[in-house]
Amino acid sequence: MPSAPPIPGEDAAWRAVLARDRAFDGRFVTGVLTTGIYCRPSCAARHPHRENVRFFADGAAARDEGLRPCLRCRPDDLARDEAAILTAIAMLREPHSAPSLGELAAAAGYSTAHFQRLFVGQTGVSPAGYARALRAERMANTLSHAGSVTEAIYDAGFSGPSRFYADADRLGMTPSAWVDGGRGTVIRWALVPTTLGPMLVAATEKGVCRLSFAEDPSALAERFPKAQLIEGGAEFAELLTQVIAAVESPGTGAHIPLDVRGTAFQEAVWRALRSIPPGETRNYGDIAAAIGKPGAVRAAGTANGANHVAVLIPCHRVIRSDGSLGGYAYGPDIKLALLTRERAVVGDN
Repeated sequence: MPSAPPIPGEDAAWRAVLARDRAFDGRFVTGVLTTGIYCRPSCAARHPHRENVRFFADGAAARDEGLRPCLRCRPDDLARDEAAILTAIAMLREPHSAPSLGELAAAAGYSTAHFQRLFVGQTGVSPAGYARALRAERMANTLSHAGSVTEAIYDAGFSGPSRFYADADRLGMTPSAWVDGGRGTVIRWALVPTTLGPMLVAATEKGVCRLSFAEDPSALAERFPKAQLIEGGAEFAELLTQVIAAVESPGTGAHIPLDVRGTAFQEAVWRALRSIPPGETRNYGDIAAAIGKPGAVRAAGTANGANHVAVLIPCHRVIRSDGSLGGYAYGPDIKLALLTRERAVVGDN
């Protein structure tokens, strides 16, 4: 009996194949009747003619129809690849272990070179880069609670002070400021009404560090209990006015300075988001390709969600591959309103 159409729908599935969209790998396979093979949606082989294609829910359904797996994209290895990545990430998350690339590859059962390519393709960074990002995350969390910098260094999994301070600048604060709850750091903030609802804006002397909707200002105090949190102020008024204007007329705030930090991969994604012209949209595959990591679709989505400055880093301009709106941290209504306003601004110019 013929298998049922895949969940995305045939038109969406075909668009995914034409785009070689890795986000659809594992959701269905593409059967090519003239060659008798089936592939991942992202297969790099030459595209078949549409009339020769059928879509199947998985490899088993395709094999039931007499098709065999592609030797180039190896669609049946997808589950094994994902398991290998999850195993490696679990090893890297052990705070006091530093597995080598060879050890990670051996645990996955792959050659070192193949595993490196696989890991970069799935996450957007090398295993070493992923480990550095994890250390930075642990460093931020540990410094917030540790009694001393020395204690934090070893609790976060660093081998010693030199490695710790080499990575510390990615926090955007000195290690001592993190240890002491942000002491010595001035953060000005305001909770202001907008046509999209209450908006929290916070900024350091470098630029906006937080922009969110319907968020309680106590979140800033919880993260930096000893920072100097100042509500409003003349020094903040001009910047706040610019931010409000950028929200009411989205797409007009590219000049506003930001004070945001992330991993190298996250910052690359955020730069790509800011390069999307107002009124236009992209999907995660487009973003991954824009930063030179076409295989890192899922990682691009994660980096998009890690954005702490709504509107100014326009993650609302990212939609699903099938053209639907997709999710948004502050709800689909605000996302749609922002896109609609941007298109109106562009249309008026």
